[in-house]
Amino acid sequence: MLYKHLVVFIVIFFSNNLFAQRNLRTLDGSARDKNPSKTRLNDSLYNRSTNNIGKNPKAKIEDYKIISIFHDTTYLDTTLSVKKDYKFNYLRKDYFDLLPFNNMGQTYNSLTKNLKSGIMLPSFGSKAKHYNYMEKNDIKYYHVPTPLTDLMFKSNFEQGQLLDAFYTVNTSEQFNFSIAYKGMRSLGKYQHILSSSGNFRFTTNYHTKDKRYYLKTHFVNQFMINQENGGLSNEQIIDFESGNSEFTDRSLFDPLFEDAESNLEGRRVYLDHTYMLRQKDSLGNNGLKLGNTFHFEKKYYQFKQERNSEVFGNAFSNIDLFDKNTFEHFYSELNLEFNNEKIGVLNAKVGYNQFNYGYNSLVFLNDQIIINRLKENAISFGGGYQNELGPFNLSADLGVNITGDLNGNFLNAKADVNISDDLKASINLNTNSSVADYNFRLYQSDYINYNWYNNFRNELSQKLNFNLTSKILGSLSADFNNIKNYLYFEDKGSGVKPYQYEGTINFVRFKYEKEFKYRKFGLYNTVLYQNVLEGSYYINIPEINTRHTFYYSDHLFKKAMYLQTGFTLSYFSKYNMNAYDPVLAEFYIQNESILGGFPRLDFFINAKIQQTRLFLKAEHFNSSITGYNYYSAPNYPYRDFIVRFGIVWNFFL
Repeated sequence: MLYKHLVVFIVIFFSNNLFAQRNLRTLDGSARDKNPSKTRLNDSLYNRSTNNIGKNPKAKIEDYKIISIFHDTTYLDTTLSVKKDYKFNYLRKDYFDLLPFNNMGQTYNSLTKNLKSGIMLPSFGSKAKHYNYMEKNDIKYYHVPTPLTDLMFKSNFEQGQLLDAFYTVNTSEQFNFSIAYKGMRSLGKYQHILSSSGNFRFTTNYHTKDKRYYLKTHFVNQFMINQENGGLSNEQIIDFESGNSEFTDRSLFDPLFEDAESNLEGRRVYLDHTYMLRQKDSLGNNGLKLGNTFHFEKKYYQFKQERNSEVFGNAFSNIDLFDKNTFEHFYSELNLEFNNEKIGVLNAKVGYNQFNYGYNSLVFLNDQIIINRLKENAISFGGGYQNELGPFNLSADLGVNITGDLNGNFLNAKADVNISDDLKASINLNTNSSVADYNFRLYQSDYINYNWYNNFRNELSQKLNFNLTSKILGSLSADFNNIKNYLYFEDKGSGVKPYQYEGTINFVRFKYEKEFKYRKFGLYNTVLYQNVLEGSYYINIPEINTRHTFYYSDHLFKKAMYLQTGFTLSYFSKYNMNAYDPVLAEFYIQNESILGGFPRLDFFINAKIQQTRLFLKAEHFNSSITGYNYYSAPNYPYRDFIVRFGIVWNFFL
């Protein structure tokens, strides 16, 4: 199926000359930066004219619009910066708060705790496999004056590569479509940790000539396959930490097992369309818009193993173990939005959710029957408000399940204020009551310890966040978090199982970011401090997480090339790092092994030639110098020194 997707992509990629471009008008929406000139330093499209796009295919970079699910609009960024270096990875995101496993395509250990926000319904579970799974909020929509192609390549760990290919075109001023595929394969340095993944996505963006009707749709098909080796045994950990030259070749290590594999696969269809019942008059009064949202998603997670392992306890069968849980989610929403210049934007919505999660058979265990399926539904009501009052920008969003099998609610409120031309501040309040994820409530496995059916209380959380942003002083954020009825996994001697702590957990976080520049030199700093004030047994996070990049940048060869080179130091303090369970694809708390406290030094050379960005990095080059005590999770070593390279190439036709 995925090869068919690639064939379709290639056909469309080489047929872009079939689509004639018409004159385009700018879409409504806020720019990514009110002063876009700061991002134009290395942008070769900066001075292009947009007066006659149909006659002249050259256009300004701001005309290549990227639209989120929330209708926020940014534009394509072809510059080269330190932040671009942070995002040049498998996820194409800055994962400052994440610690990757040894091989690309494996999971990530979280270095912080992010509370749920705006979520009151249960998710599928198997969260460790969802870092590269594109949710509906991750999908973007486009409006471009000329066909646009984005190609990203990065070398991998032994016999593999990462390729992300994207193409979008406006067949007319009103209609745009995009097609993309991200594929990855990596054998890895250790035995039995091969990773393979594919993310296919297709989007359309349409509006009528009078701009009263808007339509956005997408389809995604994605999979993640991982060989699971359980990490190193305690005996082999001694050889790893000793730096024994015999084991410099990591393939010589014998993992806990070599016959297990996990697979996450999902498909989703999404549609969002709105119709302007009444357009605002010349005074900006009384706009009325009706909208409908629909999506259907189907996914499954499976774990299979040729022979049972004592690591997970006894099993119903000694050979050919196979666990598979399926999930279906149907959602439909009807919403109404009122827009008035003085009153602001008011919206109300009613939605219907239907879930189907479970297995194909019943389990008889300890004279009890564990059911095989949960079929549930909920009707929810929500509303929102947004308005500008003087220097303040106020917004609020709420939701509540009013009937059905599931209960829950949330409230998000935010206030932004421009204190001065340089200083901006915001305050956010989030409260959340959410149903436990499905794998907490129901799980079945060929391993006896991994079978349960629970009825947990809703998890309750509150978060108060403050932000200060200044170009001169930097960016400072502080948040105070409270959790009740916290849900977690733990191994208490009878295998990893879900539990609920009915007490209170409190923790605080402070994060500071600042970039210093002097002539051609720069220093970009990110520092995170966090402290669990109450309930530290249940929330395992490092107290300090920091990253510092010192770099040199300059134009070379008569400004034909823009170069950035430097060093990045990353460090987090020692703590009780969460352990990983491949059967569940979840992390669980442990309070025996204290890990972390190892520096990671990277040396990079990045360059930009027109719309081409080149990346070369020596990753963790200090690994053999500072000692072999680096782990991504208990028994899972972190990455050794490696040199990798890659490219991001944009085509404007």
